[in-house]
Amino acid sequence: MADEGNVISDLDLGGPVPNGEDTLPSAGIISQYVKDLSVENPNAPECFQWTDSPQLDVQFNIAARAINAEVHEVELKIVLTAKADAGTAYIVDLTYAGLIGYRNLDDGQAHAFIFAEAPRILFPFARRVVADAVRDAGFPPLMLEPIDFNGLYMQQLAAQQQAEQGEPVGTA
Repeated sequence: MADEGNVISDLDLGGPVPNGEDTLPSAGIISQYVKDLSVENPNAPECFQWTDSPQLDVQFNIAARAINAEVHEVELKIVLTAKADAGTAYIVDLTYAGLIGYRNLDDGQAHAFIFAEAPRILFPFARRVVADAVRDAGFPPLMLEPIDFNGLYMQQLAAQQQAEQGEPVGTA
């Protein structure tokens, strides 16, 4: 079958190593969960009568900690505050986490997976939790815009490298 030039048979993925050792790089999500969720609706029921649209402030943060040599917990923290002229309509504070497993990755690959790829995978699920929380607080569901976590990761690396070299960060 390999002689037929079949796409599937010509992938040459390396196959198992003769001694049976698993040496191929691998990474993935083991599990994901809501670690912390707070929804505040401090001015209910008056806020449902307000006529002006609230201004939204959305803050993101990514944190990670090692569980063991091959497993890390990655936290995607989202704080959403909706304020109108009359006061705060609602606040949603979510920490959505995932257990990330990886093996046979060098430090650079592991760091990129933890701080760029894992948040990209977790975000759609966190986005749904936020939308449901806002809806359950009595407001129209809020669908957060997609985020380019890889682009943000590359910007952070570039800024860190410039700072280490003593160059000014950003543009003048």
